Amino acid sequence: MFSYCTDPSTLDGLKWLSCYLTTGKHMSFYASFGTVLALLAITAPVALLFGFAGASAARARIAPIRWLGKSYTAIVRGVPDIAFFLFFVIALDQAFEWMRHKVKCPDWDQPIRQGSDFIVCDAAKLPLSSSPQWIHEAYGFSLAVLTFAIVFGAFAANVLYGAMRAVPRAQLETAEAYGMSHRQTFWRILVPQMWTYALPGLSNLWMILIKATPLLFLLGVEDVVYWARELGATKTAKFSDYPHGNWHMQYFFGLLVFYLAFTSLSERVFKRISARLSHGQATAAGEAQRKAAQ
Repeated sequence: MFSYCTDPSTLDGLKWLSCYLTTGKHMSFYASFGTVLALLAITAPVALLFGFAGASAARARIAPIRWLGKSYTAIVRGVPDIAFFLFFVIALDQAFEWMRHKVKCPDWDQPIRQGSDFIVCDAAKLPLSSSPQWIHEAYGFSLAVLTFAIVFGAFAANVLYGAMRAVPRAQLETAEAYGMSHRQTFWRILVPQMWTYALPGLSNLWMILIKATPLLFLLGVEDVVYWARELGATKTAKFSDYPHGNWHMQYFFGLLVFYLAFTSLSERVFKRISARLSHGQATAAGEAQRKAAQ
């Protein structure tokens, strides 16, 4: 990046460090922090949507829908996250390719499963081998977002289901007595009030989601952990213009600072949201606000 970086062997001190920290790989490392933040920004609302759908299904009056909602939360929550991430992404990818294969290659006469190999026609592969690199990266990232959303959506469903049950039944019965339909009671009475009960569990789930982002490394996405492992490894002059010893501790300490700072900021944001939602509510937090205002 700097003009004096043309010959790294002649550099030392701060000049060497400034050139080292602005290499192409380090730029990818810095960009990977954006990848983590993008994952959180997209996954959180999608997981909340999955959770809301699961919680609503779990309390549905129609038995099959209720069974589906409860099965979703029970199955996904019962499988270890790492096993789910390693298996589900492969299964999801193959499911997409199988559906495309059936549509695009109806005349295919060979078995798709050949031993341990999964073989589809070239037109059905996702992404296509001729696609640019950013398409491959975007597809892998999309699979990661969907996987994270399904996993954490199951936990969010459990939190929201408990929050829905925490809303006083008397308020729902009063709404029905005033002539509100079941749907109106749900959207106008239950949903607005459940958030104050759900927020503690959702905030804890958000913290867990932040800590789970290093699992992107297992999904083939070049995240902060991937680059910390890559850049921190010992580099010799034979394979690098900037040789150095094992710097894993330094890089992972930087990740520690990043995650602690981000979780600290998240705690402050959730504290403000909680104070806003608790205002005027008949909860312990709302009562504490009323006493403090006196």
